[in-house]
Amino acid sequence: MPKINILLADDHKIVRDGIISLLSDEKEFNIVAEAENGIQVLNILKQERIDIIIMDISMPEMNGIECTKKIKQIYPEIHVLILSMYNEEQYINEVFKSGASGYILKNSGKEELIKAIKTIFSGKPYYSPEVTQTYIQSLVKPDNKKSDIENVINELSSREIEVLELIVNEFSNQEIAEKLSISIRTVDAHRRNLLNKIGVKNTAGLVKFAISNNIFKED
Repeated sequence: MPKINILLADDHKIVRDGIISLLSDEKEFNIVAEAENGIQVLNILKQERIDIIIMDISMPEMNGIECTKKIKQIYPEIHVLILSMYNEEQYINEVFKSGASGYILKNSGKEELIKAIKTIFSGKPYYSPEVTQTYIQSLVKPDNKKSDIENVINELSSREIEVLELIVNEFSNQEIAEKLSISIRTVDAHRRNLLNKIGVKNTAGLVKFAISNNIFKED
């Protein structure tokens, strides 16, 4: 079996040293280089022939997910094995989208790490059982997004909805105050309440929320 050239990418040297120690007895593995961030990884790939990159997600300058996307664009033949402490749905989904060949957790043992490397080198994906379970649960859990939006809309007072409609129609605070016969200070208060309840940062966010959720029907 040919040697597998491996690049380790993790911003913590103690982690890299630990992986090197774990793999030191495996004659078919050849640790070619180490990197502390995604930029270094890309620079190394210009100089070295790498088969597999064992990559952390959280790294400075360029994280593992962004780096993986670039690697798959430039070097599609290189396999990336994500080795991370994160077992959350958002990270797993991003890793899947990035084109990585595998995802295992940092609490995995030596045998699983070796199995993962050999599996993805053979052209098959490998994911830790915990990662697979998290991903499956994310697929079967109910989608609460629609009900969450409905709850937000229901929390808006009739006056806040009036103000929001005028904001969508590009009325200024002064014009809204005159239209509703209220003070500008009251308009400001309604606007702040709308921002807080809807969970956006500015007027553009209010307009986007109102239009995308079809709050106001066209005449």
